[in-house]
Amino acid sequence: MQLGNLTDYPYPSFRRVILGKRGAVATSQPLATLAGMEMLLAGGNAVDAAIAIAIALTVVEPTSNGIGADAFALVWDGKLHGLNASGKSPQSLTLELFAGLETVPETGWLPVTVPGAVSAWRTLWQRWGKLPFEQLFAPAIRYAESGFPVSPVTAQAWKRAERVFLPLTGKEFEPFKAVFFPQNRAPEAGEVWGSKLHGETLRAIASSGGESFYKGELAQKIANFAAETGGFLTVSDLETHQADWVEPIATDYRGLTVWELPPNTQGIATLIALNILEGFDIAKYPRESVASYHLQIEAMKLAFADIHRYVADTRFMDVSVASLLDKIYAKSRRSLIGERAIPLADPGIPKGGTVYLAAADGELMVSFIQSNYEGFGSGILVPETGIALHDRGACFTLESGHPNQVGAAKRPFHTIIPGFLTQNDRPLGPFGVMGGHMQPQGHLQVVVNKRDYGMNPQAALDAPRWQFIAGNRVILEPAVSEEIAQKLKDRGHEISISTNPWLFGKGQIIFKQGEVFIAASEPRADGMALAW
Repeated sequence: MQLGNLTDYPYPSFRRVILGKRGAVATSQPLATLAGMEMLLAGGNAVDAAIAIAIALTVVEPTSNGIGADAFALVWDGKLHGLNASGKSPQSLTLELFAGLETVPETGWLPVTVPGAVSAWRTLWQRWGKLPFEQLFAPAIRYAESGFPVSPVTAQAWKRAERVFLPLTGKEFEPFKAVFFPQNRAPEAGEVWGSKLHGETLRAIASSGGESFYKGELAQKIANFAAETGGFLTVSDLETHQADWVEPIATDYRGLTVWELPPNTQGIATLIALNILEGFDIAKYPRESVASYHLQIEAMKLAFADIHRYVADTRFMDVSVASLLDKIYAKSRRSLIGERAIPLADPGIPKGGTVYLAAADGELMVSFIQSNYEGFGSGILVPETGIALHDRGACFTLESGHPNQVGAAKRPFHTIIPGFLTQNDRPLGPFGVMGGHMQPQGHLQVVVNKRDYGMNPQAALDAPRWQFIAGNRVILEPAVSEEIAQKLKDRGHEISISTNPWLFGKGQIIFKQGEVFIAASEPRADGMALAW
């Protein structure tokens, strides 16, 4: 399949596809992109590059991820492999601790589960890494210890975080505010920020091969601070963590195989929606038409209704992945779609903050995603370290009997999803769109743009987006025409327009056509794609 006209740009953008023969990297932050390219130029492979990028992003985009994040990956080496490195809740976390609450809070110790990012770096490197493990940390340590100029979109996110984290009181939040808001404010765009504690922590992880984080000095510091400030993580919780190899899940969408990771992630929502959408000849409608928008939105709404009810740690799900992806089931769901918006109850879909990256060379292709969840995460940073702990446990529900109900030693529902495309058992490449519950919606829109409308990777990212929120509420980007917005309202959609680019995700793509890599980076972020 051709990847679209590389000189045709139907949507305004300052970016163009990046072409190369030997390899490519694409991230949401230019300094992180350079970290990946540094590894490729040093003789490393795509896995080395991806890990170096992920580590660097904990420094240069701390508003979305950190050393205390969770991570997932898809890796192609002739076959597609899935890695679920997300952590479980503490063994002492019981439902009784949430008495009197309606939802799991997003700050403090209650939403903190075991961080899995470090285990993802280590596990991927052990299987495919070519360069020394410590070498992969060099760019991140350099940025942390020497400082770096904060990029514009990251600065905006940092500024928005002030209203969440600066008002927090309690001993558990003091180290976090001292590191990330040292002058009681967020750094501005272009201002140099760094963290020597972050650099020291990365050195400890690098020199121990990751062991220090789960079984050594760093693990003890995490457990000690939890014990001192009312937390629940213990050394035992950290020691027993492991990243798991999992079988990716997929569906065929008009001859294109779309791959996601299985639950506890929400990637299955993309596949459910594509199965529903496949029964409509969407390509007969112009890309910018009310029919195209309406059908995509309705398919996504039905998919979200399903995953909100069923998706959780697979050990606790009461339906199978296969049943949710059954094409006959998709046909029955498709029959619910008509000319008007389906009135659905609010599914309570989570939100979040995430980094996505892609890397490829002649032998390996990597789709990797890493996240602290709600921006910086829990607001807890372990003293004398650079470990800001994520708040992924906020994706648990307190609903009685729900498969994703909060509980001990349990993985929560996860919003972060790496994607991958193949055709006729050959790799097309990695893709992803960050942004909480926008992620499966972004995946859907990228796939439709590519398969149904023949767009090249950059055009597929540049195109105007929509985001389903809940009920019949849908947000559109300003680039969507007033005519389409009004016609969607006429069909029963509750439409609003937003100029906030963060609401519509941040994506990266690397596809391969013949011997050429085609890399693209999201125009809604600071990102950059490079190829050589």
